[in-house]
Amino acid sequence: MKKSPELAELLKSLPEAPGIYQFFDKDEKILYVGKAKNLKNRVNSYFSKQIFENGKTRVLVNNIAHVTWIIVNNELEALLLENTLIKKHQPRFNVMLKDDKTYPWICIKKEPFPRIFPTRKMIKDGSEYFGPYASVKMMRTVLELCKQLYPIRTCNLNLTPENISKKKFKVCLEYHIGNCKGPCEGRQTEQEYLEMVDDIRQILKGNIQDLIRHQKQQMQFYASNYEFEQAHIIKLRLEQLEKFKQKTTVVNPDIDQVDVFSAKEDDNSMYINYLRILSGSIVQSHTLELKKRMDETPAELLSLGIFELRNMFQSQSKEIIVPFLPESEIPDVIYTIPQRGEKKTLLDLSFRNLEYYIQDKIKQLSIKDPEAHTRRILQQMMKDLRMQELPIHIECFDNSNFQGAYPVSAMVCFKNARPSKRDYRHFNIKSVQGPNDFDTMKEVIYRRYSRLIEEGGELPQLIVIDGGKGQLGAAVEALEQLRLRGKITVIGIAKRLEEIYFPGDPLPLYIDKKSETLKVIQHLRNEAHRFGITHYRKRHQKGLIKSELEAIEGIGNKTVEALLKKFKSVKRIKETSLDELAEEIGNHKAKLVWQYFHPEKTNSKNDV
Repeated sequence: MKKSPELAELLKSLPEAPGIYQFFDKDEKILYVGKAKNLKNRVNSYFSKQIFENGKTRVLVNNIAHVTWIIVNNELEALLLENTLIKKHQPRFNVMLKDDKTYPWICIKKEPFPRIFPTRKMIKDGSEYFGPYASVKMMRTVLELCKQLYPIRTCNLNLTPENISKKKFKVCLEYHIGNCKGPCEGRQTEQEYLEMVDDIRQILKGNIQDLIRHQKQQMQFYASNYEFEQAHIIKLRLEQLEKFKQKTTVVNPDIDQVDVFSAKEDDNSMYINYLRILSGSIVQSHTLELKKRMDETPAELLSLGIFELRNMFQSQSKEIIVPFLPESEIPDVIYTIPQRGEKKTLLDLSFRNLEYYIQDKIKQLSIKDPEAHTRRILQQMMKDLRMQELPIHIECFDNSNFQGAYPVSAMVCFKNARPSKRDYRHFNIKSVQGPNDFDTMKEVIYRRYSRLIEEGGELPQLIVIDGGKGQLGAAVEALEQLRLRGKITVIGIAKRLEEIYFPGDPLPLYIDKKSETLKVIQHLRNEAHRFGITHYRKRHQKGLIKSELEAIEGIGNKTVEALLKKFKSVKRIKETSLDELAEEIGNHKAKLVWQYFHPEKTNSKNDV
């Protein structure tokens, strides 16, 4: 990498200390912000490479004209400063946080007799905010619980002591139906009201167990003082809290103050799911997408995601459950990679939430832009199957027979990862005698592609053989005879373990069971099997019909064909009169057929 004299001199003066560095172009526009344990080593590594991991890094380095840095005390401070500068400047080459939604919060308003309501705007006026809630449904559930348990006001009145004493307000319908205790007319003291708000605050923080403990003490206090009506109200409240706790508890309540993070990446993004656990219950959940810009490692992206999500949800948990260690660890926090037990259950639950998020994102993308969705599937297939071009046109073959009788083969065609039914084909086997799947496959592959070559038809990019190494080898032999070996990717899929075989490779390829590549291949295989079995059954049934008609003495193949062509089925032939049969096949043969299907009538006539 060629450097200007000024830049080369600047790089020599870099300190060997933790901090952040900023790359600028010739117009002093910021290109990239990064963090480092050792600034000198990290920044110089960009300029010492002869080969870059990806093209974006090469473009970045070629555009660097100036470097600045800021020294900090430790790696965590570097992470904090890096995150702040990225959000402020949004450099072109940095990881992009894809989260353009405004999530709702629950606000406890700073005012006399505080209102509690949902909002998407945070106003710095001393009010308390709880959230954000990624699920509006969850937020409403929590608010509804609070409303059922505590009669909090819903009006916008300015309930100052002066206004209440001057009797400016009158109680509304909410008071009369029991949803409010009438603080506007002084029927409830502010102290009593604030005690209810304190209980709601505990619910919003997720401290349900502490609140239950406190409510039980209150109930006992009222009962011991013979205030049974008040004790009964608290008893009903406790029942509601216990129900809510049971619905939200997913593991042992002793697992408290824990953050759980799972991560999954594709070519362009890293997805990170976050679960916040208090007393065994999930109190918050959110999934973040980090858009890759350069050659960031999974550990580096996980570090950024953990910091961003903990900051967003203001988490101070002292234990973090992760699938692997992040690049930068937060001091005084325990990192756990569970292999079994209840913490592993939480990590698996986070992974499931992550999968649902990704699948929903894919579904929404396919609705909004079907072509982009198809391109992404084809690109993933090309990558998974080690292909050189997109598998826009795929053909899949399957054989069907019963103990060698009526052998048929089916070919189904997919274009752009979807069935193209007008291109489906059946093959009645001509040269193979008996049950021989290998020779059958070889015959069908040769017939299909020799004809395509002869007619100048479009060859597929991918051929899928429903079978293991034997059928695959037979297909490859046919392609070699046609000089197509190496020009078309051909694979076999074994049914038992969904193994993918490549020609000449003794070891199978195992594709992720949830991957779209395997789903498309399975769809192809199942469609070929369905199409082949349908044709086989028709041939088999026709064979049975023919054999029944051919069993009539004096009736040959040509007569059978003529009868089936005219009357379509044996049932209709049975129901046809002698005269109608005679019109089609003559008097003598008609009499033979009629007598075969009506022996009782024949015998009656003979008796007479």
